[in-house]
Amino acid sequence: MRQVRLIDESGEQVGVIDTRQALQIAKEREYDLVLISPNAVPPVARLLDYGKWRYEQQQADKDARKKAKRTELKSIKLRPKIETHDYNVKVGHVKRFLEEGHKVKVTIMFRGREMAHQELGTKLLERISKDLEGTGFVEMRPEMLGRDMNMVMAPGSKPAPVVQVSAPTQAN
Repeated sequence: MRQVRLIDESGEQVGVIDTRQALQIAKEREYDLVLISPNAVPPVARLLDYGKWRYEQQQADKDARKKAKRTELKSIKLRPKIETHDYNVKVGHVKRFLEEGHKVKVTIMFRGREMAHQELGTKLLERISKDLEGTGFVEMRPEMLGRDMNMVMAPGSKPAPVVQVSAPTQAN
């Protein structure tokens, strides 16, 4: 790499110069010579304070992580024979989680002979999804996993299904 296209600290293009001369300019101005685009012909190098630039990049990444919205998978557990007040409290928790933007995994736990009446769990999960229709939608339909029946709800309204329209056929 004998020559580089040099860009100075203010962003102005100096031109194509020898690498040794670019290093000398960087040393005189107390900057670092950083290759920006090594695959270009000739390669592009820039004068900058690398430590300061790296610090600014780290701060920008840190701010981006702070502002990024994290969605968690919250979990609520119920039994098939739940009383009305307990049900309302649990649905209130699910509603609050959905309004905060989190996904919620609703689990119905079966014990002993309750396993013979899994339709009670299905009805309960359907009731929950109907009660929370405006707040969230069912992302994963109820399914059994061992002695538990699980359903996942996501915040917002259900995305519209994609409907493919075919061209009308003409009958003779």
